[in-house]
Amino acid sequence: MSKVHNPNLLWTELVQPDQSHDHFQSLTSSVERASTVVFKDVKSLRNRNWRDKSQYTYGLLGTPTTRRLERKLALIEGGEHCILLPSGLAAISLTLLALLKSGDRVLLPNNAYEPASEAARYMATSFGVEVAFYDPLCLESVEMTFNTKLLWVETPGSVTMEVADLPALAAIAHAHQALVAVDATWAAGIAMNVFELGADISIQALTKYQSGGSDVMMGSIVTRDQHINDKLLDVHVRLGMGVSPEDCNIVLRSLPHYKLRYQAQDKVARNIAQWLSQQSHITQLLHPALPDSPGHAIWQRDFTGAASLFSVVFKSNISQQQVDAFVEALQLFHIGYSWGGSVSLAVPYALNQMRKSYSYEGCLVRLYIGLEDESDLIADLRQALSIIS
Repeated sequence: MSKVHNPNLLWTELVQPDQSHDHFQSLTSSVERASTVVFKDVKSLRNRNWRDKSQYTYGLLGTPTTRRLERKLALIEGGEHCILLPSGLAAISLTLLALLKSGDRVLLPNNAYEPASEAARYMATSFGVEVAFYDPLCLESVEMTFNTKLLWVETPGSVTMEVADLPALAAIAHAHQALVAVDATWAAGIAMNVFELGADISIQALTKYQSGGSDVMMGSIVTRDQHINDKLLDVHVRLGMGVSPEDCNIVLRSLPHYKLRYQAQDKVARNIAQWLSQQSHITQLLHPALPDSPGHAIWQRDFTGAASLFSVVFKSNISQQQVDAFVEALQLFHIGYSWGGSVSLAVPYALNQMRKSYSYEGCLVRLYIGLEDESDLIADLRQALSIIS
């Protein structure tokens, strides 16, 4: 049975030191590195069980440092089991490889993170997995079949930020004995509890808010179900997807304050989004916390906060060339993928080339709001918008 998920208690526990020695105590944890793990005797060597997280068998399968991070991430998300991987995309790919076989079918939202869709298509061409797509805002588009084994949810959706009805989607999937995996990176384990909303698997790109420094690649898969976790672990060890204890320690150092960063950036991002919505060149703000953003009512029901990542749609008479010039004119916003660090970012997307259906006629720019001063960021956006004639 799962533990009761107490959000207030878990953040207190997260901050407290969790390692001490008989002759030395501090508020930090050591970094345990290993490739070779030694055993006290031959019997221990032969009786090893690499699935048992109380044992250490080989550096690839974890040290106390990696296990510490796994434990804390499971605690944050209200899960029981956590697997660490070299990136968020690795977490996505491992989930698909572990849970699908030839002849199985996976359903993905048509607004999913593009590398996730490409990974699924690779499964289709290489392993005979059937791939189909659905509209996350239209439950009627979810076509379950006898061989549908996995329903993929990303909420909000990548780039266009539609908020999906996770409880309703989970109910549909479970009624057909399919599992539900959620890319919950935007919520970061803070703004939404996917397990309480019906998910079986939570996937995070720890590269984002959890690390907070734009310098670590890592992903995680959290579950409550032992059987699912064992399936994932089997593939994890066969692919050799270990992570560095040094990188784990960087994430561990950032975890106690990443909720504070998330909440502070959320507040500033909402203010900036509101300001942008009043600018003459902008026709649509795609920010789940804003009333006219797709799925806003579901966000109000299921989320307790918002990430500082959102998109703006320019009016249709503004060309892609002008939008690109706007992005290049920004001085505090840098051009780059990923997000979650302290520096603000901007990326222009040609969505009519990425997706078959696109609801907006104008060009889109995704913005990430970092930790710079709000008034400075608005001033930067204002001067960049001024170059559009």
